[in-house]
Amino acid sequence: MNILTVDVGSTYTKLAAINSESHEIISTAQSFTTIDTDVMIGFENALNILTEEREDNPCAGFKYDELLVCSSAAGGLKMVALGLVPDLTAKAARTAASNAGAKVMKTYAYEISGDEEKEIYDINPDLVLLCGGTNGGNKEVIIANARRLCNIERNFTTIVAGNKSATDDIREIFTKANKNFVITENVMPEFNKLNIEPARDAIRNMFIERIIEAKGLNRLQSMTPHKIIPTPLAVLQACELLAKGTDTQQGVGDLLAVDIGGATTDVYSMASGEPTIDSTMTKGLPEPWSKRTVEGDLGMRYSLPHVFEQLDIAQQSTNIGRDKVKAWVDLCSNNPDTLATPGSEEEKIEEYLGRSAVAIAVERHCGRMEDVYTPFGLMHTLEGKDLMNVPMVIGIGGVVRNSRRPAEILKGSLYDIRHAGCTKPRSPKFYLDKKYIYASMGLLSMIDRELAFELIKKETIEIVDNKE
Repeated sequence: MNILTVDVGSTYTKLAAINSESHEIISTAQSFTTIDTDVMIGFENALNILTEEREDNPCAGFKYDELLVCSSAAGGLKMVALGLVPDLTAKAARTAASNAGAKVMKTYAYEISGDEEKEIYDINPDLVLLCGGTNGGNKEVIIANARRLCNIERNFTTIVAGNKSATDDIREIFTKANKNFVITENVMPEFNKLNIEPARDAIRNMFIERIIEAKGLNRLQSMTPHKIIPTPLAVLQACELLAKGTDTQQGVGDLLAVDIGGATTDVYSMASGEPTIDSTMTKGLPEPWSKRTVEGDLGMRYSLPHVFEQLDIAQQSTNIGRDKVKAWVDLCSNNPDTLATPGSEEEKIEEYLGRSAVAIAVERHCGRMEDVYTPFGLMHTLEGKDLMNVPMVIGIGGVVRNSRRPAEILKGSLYDIRHAGCTKPRSPKFYLDKKYIYASMGLLSMIDRELAFELIKKETIEIVDNKE
């Protein structure tokens, strides 16, 4: 059986042709995403490249039996999350939203203010995740926030995943205001107990209903019986598969993956994140074993000015001046299809910016360790995941895949003594998604987990650190 996977990204539309009988990825192809006009143009361009009639093309005349599609075009699904307490339900809301593939623009805690209502109006999200209170606990805040959301004259859908005791009141509030809403299970039904899967599923379903037509993907959806899913969710499924394995094949274990895109940088960790240092107490919510964070201000094209704003060039090991870096950032921002010439100064700038984006994104994803002095001596506290012993870091995305020195970019993920409290990996091996097939394998896992695992393990290549 021939399978075609399609990943409609913010910059490129990427295709992979797979044969399930020979257990191989026959070929891959990509073309610029045409989100401003019709995504079908970019898809058809990529398909023509994939199936071009050439003697050296193994996919010449390729016909598919199954079509699987994911998308993050135009930055994916914009979302805000509301909770009760920052360290509890607000964090649970953000975790559920990020793991579903949404781009979380802002997280709010407690009852939102008039200024925050205006801020949400300006963000103009596709979805709002409304949480707050354990079951049977505080319900006043989530009810008040439901009323405030109804004051915002935007056409978003609200997913309610909070205290079930407030369900009837919230249903009445949204119904009277004629606002779109969905009620699902509480993301934190008991104190310090996460339940993010129902909210994650609801977000995914809303993606399918609201975004497909809005991003011009309805024609692609009509070509397949399988639902289009967010690209970050497909990558998350691929990372989970590689780490856990299948019923017949053993997974690789703990890992960290960094997907550096044109608009965002996503970080995925498959690890329990338990403390690696003795005498350490954990605080805050327990972390999910499978975790994704998305950094909407870190990308190699559309978000590149935001990366530049956060750089401290004076402290970096580069001889390139700030003005030259700024000129390259401006050029790439205005012309997203710009590529650096191999061996040029621009290539070094691109590498430096990629490493910086990785460093910032992984630091935000990892946990924080702090020293605490007690009557029993020095101890430590950990909030978030301790990833210092994670043995492998996988690079995904164009900047690392196209680099001649991908290890130099991925070194941004390493523990840095200047930020000693951040629990980044200390000495992992670096790997590369050279064919950019992680989203593809996440899609394939929905219909053939064994084949998807076999291919993703084969195509995840260890990087030899060659310094030129």
